Amino acid sequence: MPELAEYEKYELYDGKEVMLAAASIPHLGIQGNLSRIIGNFLKGKRCRVFTEAKVVFAKDTFFIPDVLVVCDRSKIKLNHIEGAPDFVAEILSISTQARDIGIKKDMYEKYGVGEYWLIDPKAQSITVYLLKDGRYVLEDVYHNATEEELEGLTEEERKAHKVSLKISLYDDLEIQVKEIFEE
Repeated sequence: MPELAEYEKYELYDGKEVMLAAASIPHLGIQGNLSRIIGNFLKGKRCRVFTEAKVVFAKDTFFIPDVLVVCDRSKIKLNHIEGAPDFVAEILSISTQARDIGIKKDMYEKYGVGEYWLIDPKAQSITVYLLKDGRYVLEDVYHNATEEELEGLTEEERKAHKVSLKISLYDDLEIQVKEIFEE
């Protein structure tokens, strides 16, 4: 079997280069599910969905988010997105979790990304932050609960459990949490 080409993807944080590991198969499945759901909804609309597009925030800072939505088409260049997307989702992994929750969240907030999702494949949860007055505010945490987990909840807790969520850009795009985590 021939050797695979070396994986060479990196991001730049205030001039510091950080190499990125290749994504796992569960990561790629979640990324594909989310981008397909959003992409199908956006057909014929002004916004566009991308996966792993280079997003340049400053001369010394760029990221490669897992999934992003851009509504201002002037930001879409031939080889990158210039400026803050309207929506970004990062899928957590052992190698990226600290950066996604810390540095990236801070940078996305600083540069004005309107909505930021942290998707945890192990916990099957989605943490949603919305930008309000220049600061991220926790909107909610959504879980892909099993029937067994739901049985352990009180009636009130079951009613409060949300099985779908929306991207703040579109009120009519309702995404079932379980669809994001489907294999």
